[in-house]
Amino acid sequence: MAPDDTPLWLFADQLGPAVYGGANAHREVLLVEARSALTKRRYHRQKLHLVLSALRHAADDLGDRATLIQADSYSSALEQFKRPVLVHQPTSHAAERFVNRLKQVGKVADILPTPTFALPREDFTKWAGNRTRFRMEDFYRDQRRRFDVLMDGDEPVGRRWNFDEDNRESPPKKRPTLDVPAPYRPREDDIDAQVRRDLDAMDLNTVGADGPRLFAATPAEAKRALDRFVDHRLPHFGRYEDAMLGQDWAMAHSLLSVPLNLGVLHPLDAVDSAERAYRDGNAPLAATEGFIRQILGWREYMWHLYWHFGPDYTDHNELNAHTPLPQWWADLDADAVTASCLHHALKGVHDRGWTHHIQRLMILGSHALQRGYRPDELTEWFATAYVDGFRWVMPTNVVGMSQHADGGLLATKPYTSGGAYINKMSDHCGDCAFDPKKRLGEDACPFTAGYWAFTHRHRDRLARNNRTRRAVSSMERLADLGKVLEQESARDRF
Repeated sequence: MAPDDTPLWLFADQLGPAVYGGANAHREVLLVEARSALTKRRYHRQKLHLVLSALRHAADDLGDRATLIQADSYSSALEQFKRPVLVHQPTSHAAERFVNRLKQVGKVADILPTPTFALPREDFTKWAGNRTRFRMEDFYRDQRRRFDVLMDGDEPVGRRWNFDEDNRESPPKKRPTLDVPAPYRPREDDIDAQVRRDLDAMDLNTVGADGPRLFAATPAEAKRALDRFVDHRLPHFGRYEDAMLGQDWAMAHSLLSVPLNLGVLHPLDAVDSAERAYRDGNAPLAATEGFIRQILGWREYMWHLYWHFGPDYTDHNELNAHTPLPQWWADLDADAVTASCLHHALKGVHDRGWTHHIQRLMILGSHALQRGYRPDELTEWFATAYVDGFRWVMPTNVVGMSQHADGGLLATKPYTSGGAYINKMSDHCGDCAFDPKKRLGEDACPFTAGYWAFTHRHRDRLARNNRTRRAVSSMERLADLGKVLEQESARDRF
């Protein structure tokens, strides 16, 4: 047990009152800006801005209670601080190993459980037991029961656990935007201005465009962003949750993944606020359930499976995908891309470091799956190019869900499609140089043709899966399959 006056070291994704408040409200707080962390990988410029802004705003909010040290490394900062510190469990395997080494040499006095998620890690371990296959729906229902969320006694509100079928509408026709109230937009201040000057001076090797800061980075901003979403945007969220519009990057999404992953917004606060809106008659059940499922279900599930599957999980490559990421992809060069859907998704990452979940899964992820990009490189790309892509977030989302590289430990089938799905769920195909209905020819959609090439490449595996065997049967009836495969093996234009 650490002495009661031991300072608390906050990592850059543990910057909310759930960490430094409550039983720790009396403690001095240490915050560290380590240049080694900023230069270790090629990050999106806006991601670095967000992290530094969040750290410095935390120091400013905590006032005399906080010490902010700028150093070459975390180790050198602790040497400079000259006192043992208390920490909460960090959010990556590498950081956990580092903290354990620091504890062995006395620089860390004790390690406390992570307070920024709803379910403690040890409780998930009990839930997982001896399972070898996992279903998010099982976990999600248990979470609803455990935290009494959207429940009427022992039954789910509305007598259904999942309203996903009500949240899959195509985007409205002939409307470039959803025409919903705009999301919360933080006001940059003197701290942000100094962060921008400091990043300019560092001349780091980054990707993407600089600012303005679009996402909440403090507890106060996170509260305003949550209130704005629940009061004005949640009622519109569910219906078009999976839709894409080229001129409406935010649509009705919450944009709360950044403050959640910085630790400045607690997931149960977001869940409680949404449920309260439903109970008060201010938001429909389908939209509320869909939002809560993203946070109390999927986000928590990904966090716990990251730890459950272990540090070697990103080594999985069951589909033998060995194509390196193209340079245009790594550089976020959307202008090098012809396909409208892929151009919009990549430009969204370049301009904001963010796209919503369907663009991640069914555009970027589907393209990578069809082309056989290396899942470890893709995981690293998502973790560095996305402003909400912290180290724990991406392995299960990319290796398991998006690329099916774990052989089905997490998801029961690969998630990919032809152009018909993209045409149905977006407005991208109307002015695209490629035709979603064509699989052969100069204007053949790379997703449509790529889907059949992927199906052929993995036909034996897919034929053994109840959820994908029909795709193999359909492929075998294609009269021009040989020409499609020949075309796709030589394709260099997307």
